[in-house]
Amino acid sequence: MKRPSAVAFAATLVAACALLAGCSETGNPVDFNAGAPGDGAARARPVDADTLMPTGPKSDFRITRTLDDGTHIARTTLRGPKSGVTGSVWVWAPKEYHDPKYAKSGFPVLIALPGGLGSPKEPGGVTNYWVGGDIELQENLTRWTEEGKSLPFIVVMPMLNPDTQYHDASDIPGRQKMGTWLTEDVVQLAKANFRTFKSRDGWAFMGSSSGGFAGLKSVLKHPEKFKAAIASGPDIVPDSPLWAGHRAQRDANDPAKLARRLLQKGGPDIYLAFQAGSREPAAVTTAIDRFRRTYGKGPIHTAMQLIPGGRHNAWDYQKGMAAGSIKFISDRMKAPVASSP
Repeated sequence: MKRPSAVAFAATLVAACALLAGCSETGNPVDFNAGAPGDGAARARPVDADTLMPTGPKSDFRITRTLDDGTHIARTTLRGPKSGVTGSVWVWAPKEYHDPKYAKSGFPVLIALPGGLGSPKEPGGVTNYWVGGDIELQENLTRWTEEGKSLPFIVVMPMLNPDTQYHDASDIPGRQKMGTWLTEDVVQLAKANFRTFKSRDGWAFMGSSSGGFAGLKSVLKHPEKFKAAIASGPDIVPDSPLWAGHRAQRDANDPAKLARRLLQKGGPDIYLAFQAGSREPAAVTTAIDRFRRTYGKGPIHTAMQLIPGGRHNAWDYQKGMAAGSIKFISDRMKAPVASSP
């Protein structure tokens, strides 16, 4: 999924950053709410009942990359209180987050997940490739927001696998509780440090390959928490070898079975934007088409973005996001609410 050159670039960027103008902030602490009313404290009065001001405690975020517009990507180590898992989480807030007219409003959150292992053994300790300046997800989101295609999302980029095995973003018996880490601990980290929304209208996933599976499965399993997902070239079934001997638990994390249950319940409505490149194996699009035909009805709303000439990689999947997928979920989610100072 990730180009070898991109891995090397990410590591080189970290090492060289201190030598470059504009990169001198790397490693410095950052408070994303500094200067806001109440300095980000919960005592500031929100603009509406759905806005949740930062609950605290503040995490120790350190800058890993600064965009040309002055916004920062920063990393912290999260020790998940519910999962017991410890790992890296990167975050980015768009420039709109610092606009005074939105200082009392929540912002939608996009949890961005990598494919492959993520990968914990990559140079520089990078465990989520969406943070990199080679892929430029944040720069693209900035442009898409300016073009009216995207909401100004806070992007949260957690570790997906704690080791060199696939965990299917699930609580596999006897293993790390990666489902709890992703859908509870990472969510609480965002709420602790940012102005977010209480309702599921402000929460979505975006992921590629195994990260696409993780986002798809998480929305289907927890529709009361999450409203939408962009699933790019996703696995459609849980296929980690760690499931051996745990059939019932595996079934409880199977998107098809979760979709069937949601249809039986009649809601709540969720929105799934599938993506695939035209140059991917036919099995990828066949599995997506089968899922959409079988379960894309009632409360399960789906879209499919076929990317001309697209391959199984993050660069091409962003072409699909620009062409329609990011707007598909943005149109169904809540935007920040402007207020007077």
